[in-house]
Amino acid sequence: MCFDHDSRPPIAPIAGGSLDAREIAVEAADGSLFAAYVARAAEPTGAGIVILPDVRGLHAYYRELAERFAEHGVDAIAIDYFGRTAGIGDRGPGFEWQAHVPQTTYGGLRADVAAAAEHLRATAGPERLFATGFCMGGRLTFLTAGFGLDLAGVIGFYGWPTGPSSNGTPAPAEVAGSFACPVLAIFGGADEGIGPEAVATFETALAAAGVPHRVTTYADAPHSFFDRKAADFADASARAWDEVTGFIRTGTP
Repeated sequence: MCFDHDSRPPIAPIAGGSLDAREIAVEAADGSLFAAYVARAAEPTGAGIVILPDVRGLHAYYRELAERFAEHGVDAIAIDYFGRTAGIGDRGPGFEWQAHVPQTTYGGLRADVAAAAEHLRATAGPERLFATGFCMGGRLTFLTAGFGLDLAGVIGFYGWPTGPSSNGTPAPAEVAGSFACPVLAIFGGADEGIGPEAVATFETALAAAGVPHRVTTYADAPHSFFDRKAADFADASARAWDEVTGFIRTGTP
């Protein structure tokens, strides 16, 4: 699991920075409904972001992350992955996501990401749209750079860049030539699943494809270090958040 159930983003709230936040249902192009959480900025900067969670789907961590983005002037939508197999109600911490992850498909995930991007553009009208994600969502986030969504950039946290997946998503390193926007890739140097070879392979593929990118590895930080409970990695989290907000502000990773 990427995070404990009581984990939350390591970002301090800004009182009054979020105009509105609520649960919604979004319809994908194939007619399927999925749950999402939208947060609107009180003082929009012209940026928007689609948030792609880890394997648990629309967990409280990602609802709060959407609110933190909104407080920084970035309209946000965080999505769930399991509307097709588990419905769209709140499932609580006991949800057995393990059975549902293999039932997701690359086509379904693409359709849901596209629908989320369309919804945010239709309701908030951001001038620049980004995507970010974590673990399973980090891998998917890298791939969104090739979805034809006219994104300003993608930000992946410890998403597997190489190797097969249980739901048919291709390895980002193998399809980097399809990427049409800059990439910010963030990894932990002590990640036991994503080693330095995989990170290097991804960076080489991005460079060979001519994709503007920045690949940052925080030494000694584990997988899922971006967590307020992980006090030992608070400095890495703070620096990563600065990277994220700087990228969104400038469009340059």
